[in-house]
Amino acid sequence: MTLKVGDKAPAFTLPSTDGKDISLADLKGGKIVLYFYPKDDTSGCTLEAQNFQSLKPSFESADTRIIGVSPDDLKSHDKFRTKYSLDFSLASDEGKSMLDAYGVWVEKSMYGRKYMGVERTTVLVDREGKIARVWEKVKVPGHAEEVLAAAKALP
Repeated sequence: MTLKVGDKAPAFTLPSTDGKDISLADLKGGKIVLYFYPKDDTSGCTLEAQNFQSLKPSFESADTRIIGVSPDDLKSHDKFRTKYSLDFSLASDEGKSMLDAYGVWVEKSMYGRKYMGVERTTVLVDREGKIARVWEKVKVPGHAEEVLAAAKALP
């Protein structure tokens, strides 16, 4: 399934590093950046998290919440969050239900070996819970800034 601009964002409820479940329904009314990443504490994922963290005050000014989502467990998320002083939510989707719903759990290939994994993707959800923008196959440098510009442009 490929999400398109204007689609209703698939509902989700996942455990998060905030110590409680996080769900789309609870976030309605504000803008949301859902960034899907493969694995805690790997070079690309760390850089992406640090970039979003450095822009967090600007995202907050744009009334936009940042949520990172990966299949790692909460223990891994907590270590990652502490190590890099991340103060936004990381949601754990060990069952991959949200990753599937958003179309980011895909077959990947490295050195000829096929495996399932997260395709680095970011989804911007508007105040009504609709998809405002989708970035697929994200390249990390400059990405958080591009997402911020899109969030600021949304009413």
